[in-house]
Amino acid sequence: MKKAFITLAMVALVSVVGFAQTAETDTAQSPFVGVDNIAKKEHIANKKAIPYVHVREADVMWSKTIWRIIDMREKMNLPLYYPTTQEPIDGRKSVVRLMLDAIGHGELTAYDANLGFGREFDRRMDFSEVQKKFGAGIDTVEVQNPETGLYERTIVQNDADASSAKKLLLKEVWYFDKKYTRMDVRIIAICPIVEKADETGERIDQLLSFWVYFPELRPFLMRQEAYNSKNDAQRDSFDDLFAKRRFGSYVYSEANVYNNRTILEMAAGNVDTNLEAERIKSVIFQKEHDVWEF
Repeated sequence: MKKAFITLAMVALVSVVGFAQTAETDTAQSPFVGVDNIAKKEHIANKKAIPYVHVREADVMWSKTIWRIIDMREKMNLPLYYPTTQEPIDGRKSVVRLMLDAIGHGELTAYDANLGFGREFDRRMDFSEVQKKFGAGIDTVEVQNPETGLYERTIVQNDADASSAKKLLLKEVWYFDKKYTRMDVRIIAICPIVEKADETGERIDQLLSFWVYFPELRPFLMRQEAYNSKNDAQRDSFDDLFAKRRFGSYVYSEANVYNNRTILEMAAGNVDTNLEAERIKSVIFQKEHDVWEF
């Protein structure tokens, strides 16, 4: 009888200790973890970037380097631009905020975007240089004093505003692979385009901020989900959007003998610019068509 009582007491003690440890663990976490979702999101967070298929130089029958612009204000491209807040919303970040955070943590390398097309990776940039591109730094503003009603100059620290980048510039290579007998495309680099008003406020200047090597960026894109307006339970990653070409864009330039001049520099007006962009697209389509014989 005495042994049975001791055994029962030991079992009760172990149960109490286990309950206390469980309560302590639950208390250490937020009491609302998982409340806003019926299941813990693990699919996107644990995804790994699928490596590119190796392409031999001898298998590339034809290739053309293209620079194209993605306007993130277009309806199709809004998942890339939002949210515009500094902090994530429902675990989501904008693609530019994702790049800035990765560069700030030293996990991604930024390159100077003002050296011209074809020189995307010639010079590395410090994070302080990148931040200045997005308006970060010390500034002086006039603030009204609520007591005196007078305006006084105050020094403020501005953070990098990722929402100031309204467009993305892609460098990509279209090529025909004779091994797989198909036309394919690889994104080589990506550059946010920052919009800033001039001193008069009448003109908006578009400035190239920095280049990042797209294959180096892919692991971050793969683990960041993009908003799906039709189904919150089935969201793709940013890498899926780029891999599946689920974005709207237009051709900005192609590799050419004139120092890789842009279409805008070579064309006379908007009509000629659009026609030239369509011509470049048709050339790529025609090349794929011409390699087949019927």
